[in-house]
Amino acid sequence: MASGKFPLWLRFFLMVVTLALAAGVGLFGYRYWTHPVTFTVAVGSIDGEAAKALSAIASRFVSNNDPVRFKVVEVSAGKVDLAVVRGDVGDLSKAGAVVIVARVVALIVAPPGSSIDSLATLKGRSVGVIGGEVNSKLVDILSKEYGLNRAKAFKDVTLADARRALQSKEIGALLVVIPLSEKYLSLVRGFFQQGPKSLPVLVGIDSAGAIAEAERAYESFDVPKGTLRGNPPVPDDDLTTLRTALYLVANKKLSSDSVATLTKTIMSVRRDLMVEQAAFYNGTTQSFMDEYGNWIYLTPMILGGIATALAGAWKFLGIGESESEAPLDALYALSRRIRKADTETELSDIEDEIDRILAAQRAKAAAGDETAVDATTLNVAAHRLENLIHDRRTLLAGKPVAASVS
Repeated sequence: MASGKFPLWLRFFLMVVTLALAAGVGLFGYRYWTHPVTFTVAVGSIDGEAAKALSAIASRFVSNNDPVRFKVVEVSAGKVDLAVVRGDVGDLSKAGAVVIVARVVALIVAPPGSSIDSLATLKGRSVGVIGGEVNSKLVDILSKEYGLNRAKAFKDVTLADARRALQSKEIGALLVVIPLSEKYLSLVRGFFQQGPKSLPVLVGIDSAGAIAEAERAYESFDVPKGTLRGNPPVPDDDLTTLRTALYLVANKKLSSDSVATLTKTIMSVRRDLMVEQAAFYNGTTQSFMDEYGNWIYLTPMILGGIATALAGAWKFLGIGESESEAPLDALYALSRRIRKADTETELSDIEDEIDRILAAQRAKAAAGDETAVDATTLNVAAHRLENLIHDRRTLLAGKPVAASVS
């Protein structure tokens, strides 16, 4: 075999060096491909809950050792990789949607006993708008649709000042755009007087269907009966309003591979995102094959590759050669020495070596050693070597080489 040209210590050294290089390259490749990618994410909301929700997701990525990380920053922090934005806000032409984070619903709520029962009855009244800047497009659409004077009908109020403005009657109703989760509904209830007969009034947007047709960022949505209060129910029947979505969007300069990895990672933890802070996902539990299918497929391939590499190393070291193969290898190796022999003495030494090998194998066979080479095989090999020795002697004597059977 080819490895027989080198001494065992050299073969062992070469194998160790090769394995070390392979391990180094493999480790480098592993670290390169598994090193997590960090994305900066801009978030903003009226109460800071969006930032808390994204921070919770970022913590989940770390605990799961996922291939991506989130660095949550304020909206004003400059250039970012990702942002949580509403579908009706800003120019999204330079961004691509990764996933829907939540859906938010427009609620117009008036105090108990209010005569405001529709947007048409707002004339002469003011509606306080929480998050005025982010809701400016919605306010413009409602003003145009219902013929309202925007400056008179809508007034920006802060979250902290909303209850006082309602109680002092600076505003006659409140416009909020929120997820229909218990946290935010409880926040809205807190703006109004509580009591069994003190029921806030929810005002519908009856032109929601027409608005949604003209403005693709919105959709008509029916708020289920009893959403704001269960008994007695508020609203007392399904109420039509507008709904839009919160998207996690990516800068279009990001590579498609990075965005694909991000999307896959987010979807893989969707069960953990079903928290009260943000109504994120209606995901389902991964099946066994979803979670372990890749390992089931790849493990036999990896083990097969390792076994092949070990077998190759074993053979290279010559450890795998059986005792019955070693005498034959030694005989076959003599053919090269015969062809290169320049003197009769060398040929005689080779003949003595052949005799020793044959004698040793016959002794093994006589003793019943199962590793002894079959006598017929030995005779065929020895006969071939004798012919080669005869031809070499003839060549060295300067005589023509007679044809021989080998």
